[in-house]
Amino acid sequence: MDRLVTIKSCRYGMEIYLDPETSFDVLLEHIREKFCSSARFFQGAQVAVSFLGRRLNYTEEQAVLSLIADTTEMDVVCVIDQDREHELAYRRAVEKTLSELPVRDGQFYRGTLGKRQVIESDTSIVILGNVEPGASVIAKGNIVVVGALYGSAHAGATGNLDACIAALSMSPRSLRIGDMEIGSRERYGNGFRDQGPGIAAVDGGRIYLDPLVEQP
Repeated sequence: MDRLVTIKSCRYGMEIYLDPETSFDVLLEHIREKFCSSARFFQGAQVAVSFLGRRLNYTEEQAVLSLIADTTEMDVVCVIDQDREHELAYRRAVEKTLSELPVRDGQFYRGTLGKRQVIESDTSIVILGNVEPGASVIAKGNIVVVGALYGSAHAGATGNLDACIAALSMSPRSLRIGDMEIGSRERYGNGFRDQGPGIAAVDGGRIYLDPLVEQP
């Protein structure tokens, strides 16, 4: 039982190994016990965290980070993805997106957009981070999210239906291109699942999602 959750310090901060066969709720309790018993060692620390053993979805990852914040005074500054195959797929997606989309006339925003944050651009924009639930990005040109898109995005805000929206993890609350919109109730019927890197564009009077990398 002691090996269900293992916490180790590493070069970049902290590695948390999670048993791949155990239910997440059980693991969460073991994580709580581990951090509660050693909270004094993490007081005031600023670390990067990586999860090993199993891939966590967004909700699970946020649950672990919230638990860490509640039980220690440690500041988790970022989460590092240790999956090499996942990293290479994301790298290919970034290179493909930035080389093909006309964003050279646009702007870059470095950082994650949190709840209720809104960023607007008169041209195209590249977000170097996540767009969290409740956050919004509005651009007159294209929108590229080098991270996860969970919030809302509106490209071609002045009516440009040729604009597009790309993200390394596409699970938006709502998408709008020009004067066309697709909301949370419609998105799953139109292919908007969290399938990894994707690009949304208008074709034939509808918004469609295509993968940014070829599926194996």
